Amino acid sequence: MTVLLTSHQVPDSTAAVRLIASLEASPVFVPPERFGMSCTARTAVILGLLLPLFCLPLTSTAADTRPNLLVILADDLGAADLQCCGASDMRTPALNQLFAAGMRFSNGYANSPVCSPTRAALLSGRYPETTGVPGVIRTDAADSWGYLSPTVELLPVAARKAGYHTAIIGKWHLGLTSPNTPLERGFDHFHGFLGDMIDDYYTHRRHDRNYMRLGQAEIDPAGHATDLFADWAVQFLNQHRKDAPPFFLYLAWNAPHTPIQPPSEWLDRVRQREPGISDKRAGLVALIEHMDSGIGRVISALQANGQWENTIVVFTSDNGGQLDVGAGNGQLRDGKQSVYEGGLKVPLCVTWPGRIRADSQTDFSVMSMDILPTLFAAAGVTHADGLDGRSFLPTLLGEQQPELRTQWFFTRREGGLRYGGKTIEAVREGPWKLLQNSPFAPLELYNLQQDPLESQNLVENHPAIVNRLNAALRRHLQRGGAVPWQPPMQTTSQ
Repeated sequence: MTVLLTSHQVPDSTAAVRLIASLEASPVFVPPERFGMSCTARTAVILGLLLPLFCLPLTSTAADTRPNLLVILADDLGAADLQCCGASDMRTPALNQLFAAGMRFSNGYANSPVCSPTRAALLSGRYPETTGVPGVIRTDAADSWGYLSPTVELLPVAARKAGYHTAIIGKWHLGLTSPNTPLERGFDHFHGFLGDMIDDYYTHRRHDRNYMRLGQAEIDPAGHATDLFADWAVQFLNQHRKDAPPFFLYLAWNAPHTPIQPPSEWLDRVRQREPGISDKRAGLVALIEHMDSGIGRVISALQANGQWENTIVVFTSDNGGQLDVGAGNGQLRDGKQSVYEGGLKVPLCVTWPGRIRADSQTDFSVMSMDILPTLFAAAGVTHADGLDGRSFLPTLLGEQQPELRTQWFFTRREGGLRYGGKTIEAVREGPWKLLQNSPFAPLELYNLQQDPLESQNLVENHPAIVNRLNAALRRHLQRGGAVPWQPPMQTTSQ
């Protein structure tokens, strides 16, 4: 008889008893009485024979059943710019299906009203200014307002340590050079764009520089960036089928960020369907619908590969929509670049078949930095302590939980005459929101419960609330100010 040991059989006395019992039940077992052996002697002999087996290296034969993790991030997608979020001129069947399959959040917030800080928050589980990324990282060093601190361990590192295959496909936007490239910050695989924005969706250049990469290698593929990212995501999923180790895939689109450059056939389709639509709005709608088609291909690949049932999918955006290119943030005030609600509120849904109730909704408030701690809680991935992000897994599973934090902070650092290298910021506590949307403007106070559109400034009516929230905001800014947001000075030897 052959005895097989797996990692699920613990080499202790209990396991030994079970093995002895199985031997006794074997058709080839010879009773000890035939050899004049007592039961005690018999047990000693069997244990002596088995002991070397317990000393052998244990190997697992069981499949890893932990869920795959897929985070899909749109770029500059407004809170109301999906069909399932109220856009009547939009057709987004893939995202309609995704939102219907899981839980929709009416109070999903980006950590910042611009790209880089939110991405830093998402991948670190921390407020972005504490990672060294209070503003947009750009190609032009003189106009770059963040530097991802090498001392901050991004959460993909924890996923990789836990046995997950980690990948980013699409837009990185957290550094152009070492040590801040994706493969150096926790990802096993990178296929996408390093930079801040694409000047042309077909040539993939930024300031005439090519930032498309496969790993560390520069590549120059042909095709619309949205189509390429969809192709690469499907390829990745096909290579990591049901029997492979679990994966964490971060799929970050450039769309619908400027330039508003949808494929011509998608633009024609929108114009034919929406005869009264403006040229500006038609271009944005077509760009979003084209992205939706790519997301549909990714979801179809998950389903075809048998991965869908064991994959947690998150969809959201890095900030609100850009109003001057036709974006829609519903009735919310303002949009991208602003700390009014239109710049911070984003579409958000989470699906997990069989665990998260389909077509469910919640007004529970979450931020970008809460997403990975939540996914890791679901997957049993441990990470470093001291994160600002909190798990909202109980909410996803239909359980009650207290608010994730008492005070919510939003910041953004920017240059130019409008900002002067200073920050704009907001803090929310309960229904109250205190903000300064320009470094040179007075403070504003709103009661979001009574005035969600931020139309009535109450700063003169509630001085005690203003003073309390302003003090909290200053303390938070001091915390972020202790973290350098520029690369270390280069010194030259004499």
